[in-house]
Amino acid sequence: MAKSIVMSEMLNVDLALGKLIALIRENAGDIDRERIPIGDASGRITAETVSAGIDLPPFDASSMDGYAVIADEIETYRVTAEARAGHPSNTRVVPGTTTRVFTGSQMPPGANAVVLQEDGTRDGDTFTRTAPVESGENVRYRGNDVNKGESIATIGTRLTPLRLAWFAACGIETVVVHKKVRVGIFSTGDELADAGAQLAPGQIYDSNRFALNALMAHQAAVVTDLGRLPDDPSPIRATLEQAARDHDVIVTSGGVSVGDADYVRGVVEALGRLDFWRVALKPGKPLAVGRIEDALFFGLPGNPVSTIVTYLLFVAPAIDALSGTEPTAPIPVPANLDGPIAHKPGRREYVRGQLTHRNSALTVTPTGDQSSNRLSTFAGANCLVIVPEQAGDLEPGTAVDVLLLTDQGALL
Repeated sequence: MAKSIVMSEMLNVDLALGKLIALIRENAGDIDRERIPIGDASGRITAETVSAGIDLPPFDASSMDGYAVIADEIETYRVTAEARAGHPSNTRVVPGTTTRVFTGSQMPPGANAVVLQEDGTRDGDTFTRTAPVESGENVRYRGNDVNKGESIATIGTRLTPLRLAWFAACGIETVVVHKKVRVGIFSTGDELADAGAQLAPGQIYDSNRFALNALMAHQAAVVTDLGRLPDDPSPIRATLEQAARDHDVIVTSGGVSVGDADYVRGVVEALGRLDFWRVALKPGKPLAVGRIEDALFFGLPGNPVSTIVTYLLFVAPAIDALSGTEPTAPIPVPANLDGPIAHKPGRREYVRGQLTHRNSALTVTPTGDQSSNRLSTFAGANCLVIVPEQAGDLEPGTAVDVLLLTDQGALL
């Protein structure tokens, strides 16, 4: 195996992300594909262009309840038929006649406009228009949404419930997608115990594997939980060797810093390579990224907040890239800081915050002490405040950029 090249100085966050994308592209290959029902496709990535199989709507339709007419100077009409959604009328509309129509019903032959029912009066079979009407008014023409054969998703599109609703409206039953990325995760540390177990002296519950499993549930990934490992290089090595054979990505938590019991980084260097280690990031400085055989390796810091932040910034976009879609940078949103942030220049910091709309402006409040062990700062957060590397302490009222967090814990 080639020896790792580990930079002695910390990498800038943007440079580290660039190195990561280059690493992925360097080893990029064809991704296997599969055809699945659209009901199972939420969150998946398209592997072929999807085209509409029909015009949508498939016929000219009334967009409102009213009376289908020929737009002209006539104001009084004889009602000769009725058309409801799913029950069209074949009676032709001619000058002086009208068909009663309802929202979504097919336009009767001959008609080119719909008079709203409130824009007229009806007396038996006579309808009198009381407002003007123009040709095309209140009509949804065939193909108004999409025409047959038109692309409704290109290769590499993430399928959301809203886009899949469009597929269903076009009559699409199945879609070809890239297969899910295979991810293996484990945590290390003698101090860790599973939730529900009796804590021995000096132990804490392992939250990082739970967080990673939950975060990846919303990506195009199938996750294998490889458990928690002791601070012992032998089981760490055996687990990494097997994981590299079975997975596309390996994500570990803990063991990548400089402590005497931090074995993961050394084992990775022996089995494969590290492409970079240590990022000018807070929280999350001791992030390790490399390869073991064909598997991409992420060694995340052991502190819970550091694990989550480095996952959001590095692991999530890597899984996107490996699942067939182009990773996109989250969109920064400007806001005014409500409360101070203490910051020493040198590392870019991501502060958990609560964004609110107040007095016609966006205001963000840090969620308390930002120590990297304090998961409570994430529990009440809906964004991350970006504190630039060169910044010192930030005072209340400072203009800052924030990255929005979804309810599922992803960056927008």
